[in-house]
Amino acid sequence: MLIGIVGKPSSGKSTFLNAACRTAAKVGAYPFTTIEPNPGTAYVRVDCICQEFEVECNAKNSICREGVRLIPVDMLDVAGLVPDAHKGRGRGNKFLDDLRRADAFIHVVDASGSLDAEGRDVEPGSWDPKQDVEFLEREISMWLVQILQRDWRRLSRRAETEKMSISTLLGEKLSGLQILETTIKEALRDAQLQTDKPTEWTDEELEVFVQKLRHRAKPMVIAANKIDRAQADHYFESLNQLTDETVIPCSAAGELALRNLSEKGIISYQPGANQFEILQLEKLGEAERNQLQRLQTEILDKYGSTGVQQVLNTVVFEILQLIPVYPVEDANKLSDHDGNILPDVYLVPKGTTARQLAYKIHTDLGDTFIHALDARTKKRLADNYELQANDVIRIVAAGATH
Repeated sequence: MLIGIVGKPSSGKSTFLNAACRTAAKVGAYPFTTIEPNPGTAYVRVDCICQEFEVECNAKNSICREGVRLIPVDMLDVAGLVPDAHKGRGRGNKFLDDLRRADAFIHVVDASGSLDAEGRDVEPGSWDPKQDVEFLEREISMWLVQILQRDWRRLSRRAETEKMSISTLLGEKLSGLQILETTIKEALRDAQLQTDKPTEWTDEELEVFVQKLRHRAKPMVIAANKIDRAQADHYFESLNQLTDETVIPCSAAGELALRNLSEKGIISYQPGANQFEILQLEKLGEAERNQLQRLQTEILDKYGSTGVQQVLNTVVFEILQLIPVYPVEDANKLSDHDGNILPDVYLVPKGTTARQLAYKIHTDLGDTFIHALDARTKKRLADNYELQANDVIRIVAAGATH
């Protein structure tokens, strides 16, 4: 899974990445500070089932801290997008190609309205962030349109002359963008297009289809960044009214400051929390104390968190609808073959079956799957059993278990 961080220059994308992933991506108060894409690993947070079973985890592919499971997800911060990027402006085509593998986007928007369309500083409140949402969604849609238009005539004619499904042909065409045929079928239904006559689609109908496809295949959460600045509250409300996308108030800079101080042991802070505890007051200067007070009153008290962790969890659990499941080899001890207790947790889409989980662990387990076992109830589960959130599952296969 890969989550792309998008937005116009200077909106705070790299700061968001640094806060979420503890990376060191270059940050600057000028457009196109980011040129090459910056990767990172962030963590979504769930209550670990070790508490339910009253055991101590030996986490391997994730982290367990005080009953909270931190599950890694890949992130990618790309160069800022400007209007007409799909035509090559700015770092446009490079930016868009970097996002081919993304399963979802976090659109970091300057909610204070202090950047123009190109990411240059303007008077706070003089730029309406709604324009940023509109132009970015259009740029991504037009990028997809261009990909389809390159050989649309051939594809559409082939669908009709060879009596082939247009969704199948589009699935082949868009496979490099991680777009599934099932998603294409859903978008075609949303667009209410005549699928047996694709040669008759107008340019406008093709654009409508692509807009529906983008919404389903590359869903987006809007991080209304710099939420503590003047005018941000006003624009946050208007952003909520403008779009169907989820909009979350956010302060990437605030989260970064809290995590930095937490790592130094000066404060105790858990990402996503609505408060922190100062452990070493003597190590804080007056400016830092004032900053922390402002973070508490103007962000944490007001919005419940800095928003960074909420954005991550919303993308993974609400937008992509992934659920955590725990495969084990010993259903009684909840361990792997080395005795590690609850070592791994996998994020899988809702509807994933027991056999599909087996394939995710190892191809041989999927090929030789016999049945699964629910570690809670000890009941046997068929290959088509749909996994539930926090299931603890033993896979029984010919010659092997997991």
